Amino acid sequence: MCNFIGRKRELDAMSDLYNRPGFQMTVMYGRRRVGKSTLLQRFVEGKKAIYYTAIRSSSQRNLELLGNRVIEALAPEMKGLSFQSYEQLFSFVGQRCCDERIIFIIDEFPYMAEADKSLLSVIQKHIDTEWLQGNMYLFLCGSSVSFMEDEVLSEKSPLFGRRTSQIALKPFNYLEAAEFVPNYSAVDKAIVYGVTGGIAKYLSLFDENKSLDENLQNLFFSNFGYMYEEPINILTQEFRNISSYNAIIEAVASGRTRLNEIADLTKLETSTVSHAAANLVETGILKKEYAITDESNKKKVRYGLADHMFRFWYQFVAPHMDIIDMGHGNVHYENVVKPRISHYMGEVFEDMCRFYTMKLGVEGKLPCLVSKTGKWWGTNPHKKEETDIDVVGLDIVNKQAVLGECKFKNEIFDKKVFDQLKERHGLIDNRYRVVKYLLFSKSGFSDWILEQQDKEDILPIELEGMYGRE
Repeated sequence: MCNFIGRKRELDAMSDLYNRPGFQMTVMYGRRRVGKSTLLQRFVEGKKAIYYTAIRSSSQRNLELLGNRVIEALAPEMKGLSFQSYEQLFSFVGQRCCDERIIFIIDEFPYMAEADKSLLSVIQKHIDTEWLQGNMYLFLCGSSVSFMEDEVLSEKSPLFGRRTSQIALKPFNYLEAAEFVPNYSAVDKAIVYGVTGGIAKYLSLFDENKSLDENLQNLFFSNFGYMYEEPINILTQEFRNISSYNAIIEAVASGRTRLNEIADLTKLETSTVSHAAANLVETGILKKEYAITDESNKKKVRYGLADHMFRFWYQFVAPHMDIIDMGHGNVHYENVVKPRISHYMGEVFEDMCRFYTMKLGVEGKLPCLVSKTGKWWGTNPHKKEETDIDVVGLDIVNKQAVLGECKFKNEIFDKKVFDQLKERHGLIDNRYRVVKYLLFSKSGFSDWILEQQDKEDILPIELEGMYGRE
């Protein structure tokens, strides 16, 4: 396949298992559009494989369609042969895998398993009695994260202990996402990441022959654009009663971060909000946040949008669909979205900076080995006001920390901002000694910052540098 980007670690791990003799089994899961099917299609290139994507239909219909794929891949001369049961089909596949390495992929596996409650046990039986003696490489893949974790991977599953590996496929990080638009500026690359959340499908839609503005207008701010109704499409595929979920996401996007605040705004019972929020966290749309070094404080638990695409859409698309439907999405973009996009990117930039901090720590470019990053918020007792620290990187073993401040603004980072960060150093757990202050800026630094960096344990980092351009 052309233009395949990233996923080298996953491909290497899969290739390693493919090259080992005997039965292998990988369970792959991740949210919709993250690139599972594309990765599997890339992996099977040049290899003998059965690839079936299950559908939301009856067990009989999935059996029929899977049987067709099996015959096409393994015995095209037997076209027209049908299987009366999964047992019969799996035995046929197992016999063909006795001497030959064959990849057997069932994508969107939850659809099949939910239509036939015995399927997991049937697969277990065939693994234990037939397939272990052969050369099959089995993949069970699904977008329903909860099903894959609870029904396939958990101890209660009939398949527990049978897998060789599991791959929880994550969105691309900001550096990997940049490979989809290699000729964009660092600022534009960051914005592309900020509106897609690193989701492979959305990144692939960006046409690098068009400007960032053109791409955003075509994808989000035209009622013909792919992204125009994408969050609603996702919710419809994931949940039955999407009105409650939609209301909860809208509440979080508007700044309500606690269960009682969300319940008050949506007029839903707190128990309903709690259950729905847990489901949204499981699907990767919401995140449950804890102030780093203060995770045990239940008063410091809040909800945020983990998926940047959802946050962008609920902020700039959902409230303005009337003007977009009228065909004036370009006017809305130029007058409302574009002037506010730097402010929107503040939270995205913080996530990027936390990732970069971990990267620097692992690469030995900080005074300590950062093994955990996060954000801190709470009350500053000296000033008696609420405050936060954008980036906290912890060396848990040696009890050392780095603190960071992030500015995605069209103004230079100056001494005043650094002083504000430095005075917060005593707010995190006092067991940690602060050894470095990381200053992240979109637009550069004042002369004082650059002159004092060695004396003040300051490390100024420009956005360009975060993309490897010093």
